[in-house]
Amino acid sequence: MDLLFCNDRLGEYPPSLYAQTRAALADFAPLRGEVRADVCVVGGGYTGLSAALHLAEAGRRVVLLEAHRVGFGASGRNGGQLGSGQRLEVDELERMAGREAAHHLWDMAEAAKALTRALAARAGVPVADGIAHAFRKPSEFDHARAMIERLARDYGYHAIEALDRDGFRALVPSEAYVAGELDMGAGHLHPLNLAIGMARLADAAGAVIHERSAVTGIRHGDVTGQTRVTTAGGTVLCDHLILACNGYLGDLEPKVAARVMPINNFIVATEPLGARAREVLARDIGVHDTKFVVNYWRLDPEGRLIFGGGENVSYRFPADIFAKVRKPLLQIYPGLADVKLTHAWGGTLAITMNRMPCFIRPAPNCLSASGYSGHGLALATLAGKLMAQAVAGQSEGFDTMAALPQPPFPGGAALRWPLLVAGMSWYALRDRLGV
Repeated sequence: MDLLFCNDRLGEYPPSLYAQTRAALADFAPLRGEVRADVCVVGGGYTGLSAALHLAEAGRRVVLLEAHRVGFGASGRNGGQLGSGQRLEVDELERMAGREAAHHLWDMAEAAKALTRALAARAGVPVADGIAHAFRKPSEFDHARAMIERLARDYGYHAIEALDRDGFRALVPSEAYVAGELDMGAGHLHPLNLAIGMARLADAAGAVIHERSAVTGIRHGDVTGQTRVTTAGGTVLCDHLILACNGYLGDLEPKVAARVMPINNFIVATEPLGARAREVLARDIGVHDTKFVVNYWRLDPEGRLIFGGGENVSYRFPADIFAKVRKPLLQIYPGLADVKLTHAWGGTLAITMNRMPCFIRPAPNCLSASGYSGHGLALATLAGKLMAQAVAGQSEGFDTMAALPQPPFPGGAALRWPLLVAGMSWYALRDRLGV
């Protein structure tokens, strides 16, 4: 099943609130004929746009190929939460890679936030501070307090505050959670406008962007020593190739596909809540909880609740996304049963076995970064910059990420579908049982 086309119309953004409120951006023409580039970037999300921008600003000839529109995929559909750290907490990173590497990975994640905020500022995209983490069990709160202490003591990070039951409910007025924490070093923003802004910056820097240009084939190192990237309308001959496809990679690169599994997630938006917005959040922050099939939400500047959640064991989107997401929304805010949902959309992200991004060199002069496991807004943006630096011979950052364990899924790409069904069903059951 081709996830690029099975759930969406060619060259159109999904019917999301983000698409309705996006900044204007003229279409980029599809690729026609044969062109030459120093670097070809496949994928027009945060990773690819960041790579193209940084390469173009360094003077490289860059061609970026996007199957639909820039920001079409997860970059333009996500919850808009700019989180701190890596996908794994520092205690898990220390066990995986050792304390020194864990500190380096934390610092890289902080650099990712700073980079994303800087690009958002250049693009004129506001960033609101504050992300809360909602806990369902006392043991989660106990663990969080230990992590907050460790981050302050060992990592010099002091922006997270633990909130007991009363403190958290004053911030997030829901009875679904026993406690929480608030990270004021994190933030939230309009995700599609960030992608559009990055595309504008890359275009202005000299990168050549082609939309509606799905890649149909890659041939590494032809008789000229160049990589040949083909679409229905043309060919790019390049010295270096960057794959930035995440959940939409398909069969383009088997080594990546064996390690990165696409999954779907769903979001709804309500009508403006007016004074009732305070029934949802007491401050302008984003929130996510501890479910495996995570719930996440925030308010937009017009007071609409943007809420994501609900599992799916098919690569096709459900016929009624409104109903799919309304259920977890009302479990958290039953008082909103009468509120109208105005938008509903789905999207495809990608996960890895260990939930850390997959940085890999699939072939000589080819780099890939993907599998951000729901924590990609900042890290995907950094990944693009790291791959741009690696093309220029400065590969320390890329190599640090690539040195992490990158286990393939059992059975590789061929068994990703049955694994998705079994895994999501199991974890959905655990979430319902409160395990």
